[in-house]
Order: sequence, then structure tokens, then C-alpha cells
Amino acid sequence: MSGDFMKTENNQELEDELRPEYNFSKMKGGVRGKYVDRYRTGTNVVLLDPDVAQAFPTSDAVNEALRLLMQIAQRQKPNNALEPTERL
Repeated sequence: MSGDFMKTENNQELEDELRPEYNFSKMKGGVRGKYVDRYRTGTNVVLLDPDVAQAFPTSDAVNEALRLLMQIAQRQKPNNALEPTERL
């Protein structure tokens, strides 16, 4: 599958604005994705649905809400142990 299907009019405009002196094909030593592993280890990106993002607009708000939920979950008694009932 070729990458031609991804080209759009907008991409063509960006390519036209690139100065000739920025010819990356002639650069030596460039490695695509060289730092991607380092980047991913320090990043945890989660996409929120619009209604959730409206309620929790910042990272701090999301983290605070999730920490509160974690505390509530830890305080709840597990409901997986059923107590036997008496037979009549």
C-alpha cells in the first residue's frame, strides 16, 4: 500500500512552503523514531470524550478525580464472599 492516499490538498500546501535549504533527504545520520522510546516512557496520554473533558478540563482535575475514585474503591468491602443462609 503506498502512502499517496494520505496526501491531501493541505499537505501539498505545506510542502510548497518548505524552503529548498531544508532538504532532509540529504541529511546524514538522521534516524526516524530515535527518541520515541524515551518519549513514551515519560508520557501517558489518554483521550477523553468531550463530555468528560468538559467536566475535568485539566490534568490535575482528572488526576484528583481518579485518586478519589481509587480511595473509594479501596474502602469498599469486596462483595464476592456470600454468607450462607439458613435452610428452613
